[in-house]
Amino acid sequence: MNPEKLLDDVISLPQFAQQEVIDFIAFMKERHGKVYETSNENLPVLENEPFIGMWRNRDDMHDSRNWVRNLRQNEWS
Repeated sequence: MNPEKLLDDVISLPQFAQQEVIDFIAFMKERHGKVYETSNENLPVLENEPFIGMWRNRDDMHDSRNWVRNLRQNEWS
């Protein structure tokens, strides 16, 4: 992606079309959330996310592959 070319392309549009581009960018940001830089220093620490370990104490989850297999058999068979 070339940011300079993108900016030139947007600027070359009529004013109403520029506003549509701005609106579309806002829509895409809301739809896809925050995008992190490619550097790992900007990524959240996975261990700090609340969903990590949420099923840790489940007795039926010791063999997750077996659990999923049984779930699929029960739901789709």
